[in-house]
Amino acid sequence: MTKFAVIIAAAGKGERFGGGEKKTFAKIDGRPVFMRSIEQFLNRDEVGAIILAIAPEDVAEIKSKFGPNLGFMGVKLAEGGSRRIDTVRAGLAVVPEDCAYVAVHDAVRPCVTHHAIDAVFADAQKTGASILACPLVGTIKRVSGANVVEETISRAGLFEAQTPQVFRKDLLKSAYAGLDDANADQFSDDAQVVEAAGHPVSIVTGDASNLKITTRGDLSLAAAVLKSKPQKVVRKLGAFEEAQW
Repeated sequence: MTKFAVIIAAAGKGERFGGGEKKTFAKIDGRPVFMRSIEQFLNRDEVGAIILAIAPEDVAEIKSKFGPNLGFMGVKLAEGGSRRIDTVRAGLAVVPEDCAYVAVHDAVRPCVTHHAIDAVFADAQKTGASILACPLVGTIKRVSGANVVEETISRAGLFEAQTPQVFRKDLLKSAYAGLDDANADQFSDDAQVVEAAGHPVSIVTGDASNLKITTRGDLSLAAAVLKSKPQKVVRKLGAFEEAQW
């Protein structure tokens, strides 16, 4: 069976979230957002490793509060950086040899469905590089710095990229190895890195329910989405669940 490693990118600062708490540690119905995202990949036979890539300043707190649970679930830790590319590189460094594919998933996208994961995993095995993406449905305006509409843009063919984004491991590693760090700040997702390396990236059409938590108001919306969808039973929650949540 083809094996996938899953990197959960959790090193972002979340500056738009507000308050003194990082959004990855915020809770939905009593459980941290990042843990809910991890749970979507647990107990999948094709997932050979789950790697939680976190900010250096969060290492002590993660180990103290969640270390036993993460260990029970077999989740590895990687120390990320201030940029997404640094975080993903840190995760790639500990991907096991027997994993032929790597999926990168935002720690703050806890609502991805198992059906969507199945679909993007399958497509990546056909194309080498595949992402979930949602077609834009609203009217799109380009706005100036003075908050004046400059242009109305056709939404035909426009999609919002989501995660997981799934790649052949050798392809993703090669793309990151060839990346010019001087211009790295322009890269906002892993698909863009692979595109820049000259490899086409296919999409699997997702939907807006696979939302990315950005503000505190998104927590309530994510909770409602999670309650509305059937969830697989997650067996590997650990003996310390009640104490840690």
